[in-house]
Formats: sequence, structure tokens, C-alpha cells
Amino acid sequence: MSAPTPGDTAQLPVRTRLASGVGGLVGSLSRRLGAGSGTVIGGRVTLVLDPDALARLARGRRVALVSGTNGKTTTTQLLAAALSSAGPACTNIGGANLPSGLVAALSANRGSGPGSAAALEVDEAWLGQVASATRPAVVTLLNLSRDQLDRVSEVRMLGARWRRALPGLDGAVVANADDPIVVWAASAARSVRWVAAGQPWRADAGGCPQCEGRIAYQGEQWACACGFRRPRPDVWLEDGQLLLADGRRFPLSLRLPGRFNLGNAAMAATAAAAMGVPVQQALDAMGSTTEVFGRYEVVDVGGVRTRLLLAKNPAGWVGIFDLLAPAPAPVVVAINARIADGRDPSWLWDVPFERLRGRRVVATGERSADLAVRLRYAGVAHVRVPNMREAVVRSGVPEVDFVGNYTAFQDLRSALAGRGGTSRAPAA
Repeated sequence: MSAPTPGDTAQLPVRTRLASGVGGLVGSLSRRLGAGSGTVIGGRVTLVLDPDALARLARGRRVALVSGTNGKTTTTQLLAAALSSAGPACTNIGGANLPSGLVAALSANRGSGPGSAAALEVDEAWLGQVASATRPAVVTLLNLSRDQLDRVSEVRMLGARWRRALPGLDGAVVANADDPIVVWAASAARSVRWVAAGQPWRADAGGCPQCEGRIAYQGEQWACACGFRRPRPDVWLEDGQLLLADGRRFPLSLRLPGRFNLGNAAMAATAAAAMGVPVQQALDAMGSTTEVFGRYEVVDVGGVRTRLLLAKNPAGWVGIFDLLAPAPAPVVVAINARIADGRDPSWLWDVPFERLRGRRVVATGERSADLAVRLRYAGVAHVRVPNMREAVVRSGVPEVDFVGNYTAFQDLRSALAGRGGTSRAPAA
């Protein structure tokens, strides 16, 4: 009997078809009631009714998984754009990267043609289980750094879990050569394409995961006395171009800001190439992306042109600092500490907020008091305004950058949607 394909839903087991249908109805009801996007609850219902739904819905698809602490939503969207340039491709929506979100995405697109592609963002802690279920053609590993330590293991332990999961994969692995923990994990895979995607945050990779010695950094290079060192990249960035080890060069032009997004694009293009999409075609497809689920979008908040930025951990903040409008322009920073953020906001003390000296910060969000204490010790002038919309208005300028961690970022977008939509501000 031939394996079922996503293009023939009748070949899915009856249980899977029923579970998927019921999950879709529950998700739709959730949206109608204004309880959320319905993605997570719909996927959860499907999995309750059919615990094997993820594996069954993924069967017959060419699956690409993307995981890492930072950049996985953006990289996944860039990869989805590249894959879509060559044929039908689906992806999970809005960072729903647990099995329930993946099931919802595949279920909503179960009528796609045989061999259709799926670019799926996966939570770091779930990568092994998801890879086992979906049998991906490629797995993209971005970076690992401290994040949600009340929920996710210590970084080295997470790397060890990846390392145990990768030897069983038949597909290719695309891995960041600049992150020692990722390199250690990916080295266990059968086939690896190394990409010099960058990793400016090194505080979580000072110790060698192979021998417990100390890793020495010199420019882009890193090495330990035991012989564990940065691998020779197969793909890297240079002077606005994507370079391959075979000598080919491709111009890289993105509409997304930041050096870290160039690294994300390099990872996505390499993964797309592993899925059969020519590199130039992939880069062209990615070049039209201007925002990712609200990231980098400019909206109007009480008459203030507000650029929305997301930073949810110390490594993410290191990249965001370079995107902020130059001092003395103020900035609004919003911090929550819900389950999706991590309940423990002590990570704020690892962020070098001293870099905000010389400008005024408006601290907002549910944990604005914790942020205000951190800013005081950093010597940063600030005012605390718990309400986020009011905080933006209190910035006192016609244009401002708003930086929120995950749920704070989503809260502001939801609040704007409830007041007539997150309309883009008019061009300056």
C-alpha cells in the first residue's frame, strides 16, 4: 500500500481526518468568539483526538524545520517565501511552534498537492520529537542562548538534547558555524552545511561543550585547546553578498533591517537550496518581505509613528540596540513575564542596558517596575508608565521605537487591533 500524500486526504486515516476537522472547527469558533487566533486550541484538540496526527499529516510532504533561540520566526518566513517560489508551501502562523501549532498548520493545508513543502518553526525543546515525527528533509539550527530558563533547560543541556536527536535524521542539517553549542550539537548529524550567520552574544558559549575547557575567540574564529573549533563555512556573508565555498557569489538585498536578519536570510537560502530551490531564486523571493508578524512594522499609536521591535532575551537585545534611532531619541521598552515570556524576569540583568544612556526610556508592561530598577542601576534616565499605549504617547516625540518582549509586543498589537486595526502609519 502506498504512503498517503497530502494531496489525497482520503488516504489519511479516518481518525486523523475527523480529528483535523474537529480541530479546525474549534479553531474557527475561537476566532469568532474573539478568544484568539484559534491555532493552538485547534491543534490541541486535533492531538487529543489523534496523538499521531503530526506524523500522519507530515507524511508525503517535504518538511523543513527551523529552530533556535532567536530568529526562528523570521527565518521560517523567509524560508517559506523561498519555497513558495518553487511550488505550494505552508508554514505555521505567528510563532505557534509547539506540536499543536504545527498540526494546525499542516491540517489547514492538508489539501496541498503531493510532495508539497512545509517550512515549520519549532520550539528548541521540542526539536527532537518533532523531527522524529515529521522526518524533515532539512533542519536549520540558528543559535542557542539563555531564554525562559524556568521552562527550557540550561543552554548546554538543550544542546545535548539536539546532539542526541540529530544522528537519526536522514535529511540535511544547516547549522550556524559561529555558535559553538550549535556546532557541537550539529556535528553529530550525518550531513551538515555550515553557515557563518553570526553570533554576537557569546556569554553562553565561553566553555567548551566537548571537554569543559575554555573557548578562545579571535575575531570571527573560535577554538578550544582540545581541538574543538569553528568549522570552515560553506556559506558566508561579505560586502552585501552571499558567498559559497564553490566560488559563487549572490547579491543579498533585504527589506528587513539589521545584520542579524542578513544571517537569517543566509540560513534560509541555504536551507531552501537543500530543498532544491536555486539560491538566486530563493534570495529574490525573500527580498520582498518587509515585516514578520508585526516585527519592524510602523503603526500609529495615539498620533505617534511607532516602529515595533521584538527583543525577548539578552541575545535578542544585543541585535536590537543597533536598530534603535540614534540618541538622544527616546525608546519605549515593554516587559511582561507570562508563560510565553518566561516567568522569571531576572534576565534583564544580563542585558547591557547601559547602552541606552544618553536617552530617556519609558518603561512599561506588567513588569515595568523590574525594568525600572534595572535601568536605575544602569544609570539610564527613565520614567515608568505601566499602560503601553499611554507609554508611547508619553514618549513626547512624533516618532518612537517600541521594543517589547513576546507577550508585551503582542499585547500592543492586540490593543491596536481592538481600536480599529494595526494600520500602518502614513509614510514620513
